[in-house]
Amino acid sequence: MAIPVTKANPATTQRTPASAPAQTPAPASRFGPRHRWVILGIGISSQAAFSAAFQGIPTTSTAMLGAYHLSNGTLGIVLSAISLGIAVSEVLWGIWTDKFGERRILLTGLIATGLVLGLMAGVDVPDNGFIPAVGMLGAGLLLVGVLGGSVNGSSGRAVMAWFKDGQRGLAMSLRQTAIPAGGAIGSALLPWLAVSYGFRAVYGVLALFCFVAAAAAYRWMHSPDELGTAVGSAAAQEAVGSPLRNRSIWRLALASGLLTIPQFAILTFVGVFLHDTHHSALVVSSMAIVVVQIGGATARVWSGRWTDKHPGTRRPYVRVVGGGATIALAASAVLTHAPTFAIVAALVVSGILANAWHGVAYTEIAHMAGAQRAGTALGLENTTVFAAGFLAPLMVPLLAGASWSLVWATCAVATLLAMPLAPGKTSGKK
Repeated sequence: MAIPVTKANPATTQRTPASAPAQTPAPASRFGPRHRWVILGIGISSQAAFSAAFQGIPTTSTAMLGAYHLSNGTLGIVLSAISLGIAVSEVLWGIWTDKFGERRILLTGLIATGLVLGLMAGVDVPDNGFIPAVGMLGAGLLLVGVLGGSVNGSSGRAVMAWFKDGQRGLAMSLRQTAIPAGGAIGSALLPWLAVSYGFRAVYGVLALFCFVAAAAAYRWMHSPDELGTAVGSAAAQEAVGSPLRNRSIWRLALASGLLTIPQFAILTFVGVFLHDTHHSALVVSSMAIVVVQIGGATARVWSGRWTDKHPGTRRPYVRVVGGGATIALAASAVLTHAPTFAIVAALVVSGILANAWHGVAYTEIAHMAGAQRAGTALGLENTTVFAAGFLAPLMVPLLAGASWSLVWATCAVATLLAMPLAPGKTSGKK
């Protein structure tokens, strides 16, 4: 039986050469240049999720002392483990980000960090008379830092790739505000969770933050090169030599490390200082840190926008903030035993200034490296920043044993030294 054959109508059939592959819609049809604001949102949420951990956990210091039966010195070592983990892994994460892309690295870091925090919630908390070993607690926090450090460079490189230089100061500053903003959330939430529900709730909530941020990155994170946008082409043209061979990049990174010392000293030990010296309630130190975080976030946004409007001002701005922080910290040293409201005010101003420079410095160091090498440059920047974050909690208990005035005076010296170290020659017009 013959099978009837229907002839195709030439008028309605489009011919395709046999050698031509089937065409699929380009992702750029769904994600155009305006997708940069979604990328910025992902960067902010990812950075905030990790910041809630590495800045929020230290604010539970008073509760941690009692729950884990720690001394002040041991507490400093344990809390510094997060910063040590970030510091030792940042450059490597940055290099991997430049090589494999920000999406892969960001997802890897967020998911792995969430898993470690979830594991800590299960086995690394005081429960029914069981007190975890100090080494076990320190190892968990160290691993959180090692894995979570991937968020810093990968989210920063994504923002650098999607935004043009005239927009990057504001964009990077908004991303950097996620650090104090996430820290403010952690500072307000984690001490209450620790006191009311224990550290199982602390680590569990932080794990949830990481998983939510990872889900957003999985759904919407793409690179402009992958999408074929004009931003991606412009970013590719900015590639330069290795940032690790650039002297000015090293100077800015080292100055940033010095400027970070008072930030971590205040965030980690202001609660202990106010409790031991002024017998203040936990709510006083918690609210002071929240004000520092919110004020720091506001200062970062303003400074990013201002330096975008005034080309060539990023490096001078870093120096000016260093000078202001020096004055505020010197005042804190003088007012150590003054009435509580006076020393709290001085420390709040110091803390805000210690946060205010981040967005501008991160934008400048990434700009100096070029968008395609921004991951490595940001990795170097974060290495010095978190190396300072590791050293500060170790330094503070030693100095506080002599005098808390000595603590704040030493922080003032660090910011003073950062001023001439930061490169003064501007990067030119944008």
